[in-house]
Amino acid sequence: MQTGSVSGFAARWRAALARALPSQCALCHAWPAERVCQSCRQRFARPQLRCVRCAAVLARAQADCRSCGDEAPPLDACCAAVDYGYPWSELLARFKFEGDIGWAAPLAQLWEGDARVEELLACAQLVLPIPLAAARLRTRGYNQALLLARALRPPAPVRSDVLLRVRATVAQSSLARERRAANLRGAFAVAEPARLGLRGRRVLLVDDVMTTGATLHTAARTLRAAGASWVGALVLARTP
Repeated sequence: MQTGSVSGFAARWRAALARALPSQCALCHAWPAERVCQSCRQRFARPQLRCVRCAAVLARAQADCRSCGDEAPPLDACCAAVDYGYPWSELLARFKFEGDIGWAAPLAQLWEGDARVEELLACAQLVLPIPLAAARLRTRGYNQALLLARALRPPAPVRSDVLLRVRATVAQSSLARERRAANLRGAFAVAEPARLGLRGRRVLLVDDVMTTGATLHTAARTLRAAGASWVGALVLARTP
């Protein structure tokens, strides 16, 4: 059995065990409770004014931030549930790096109740998770963006065979802002069998974290070049 298969099986086993047993809220330790109780979601995931194109926090109500107003990004729309910071950065680390796929549904709940999220899900014809490179997927055993997308239960199909990661890259988190776009150049491609079905479609990307937007922007440009007519994005956490 390959290493990726073992780690994937272990992650699914831990998630099934977590669902079967009573649990404490990971933040306030209320018992029994959901992984993140409603009180903590209300406390740590308060809605904020955000740019409609890049999800950056705004100081006042307006459509987009100054940066997007000066130069429109390749995304037509972007929504973020929370800022990337305490406690969500820690919970995302458990989800991504500790094999705990049981976090997918509780984290996806952070998008619930957001009218803009519901609007993007309703207008999308395809929902595409940001793909992992093959080696990283084998090591981790799962793609966290795909699990988040499925947990949303969107009306449009969730497809992991349309947008591909064809080149391994250095982790974006390890690079300075100005090097991130270059690191991703040529990293994504659209699968040939999917090209015809992509033309004229409205596509919604899903990812766990957005920092500079380089990953999502590169993916969006790749999809547009293949014929997508509209590309939006949902991210769980946005770096302030």
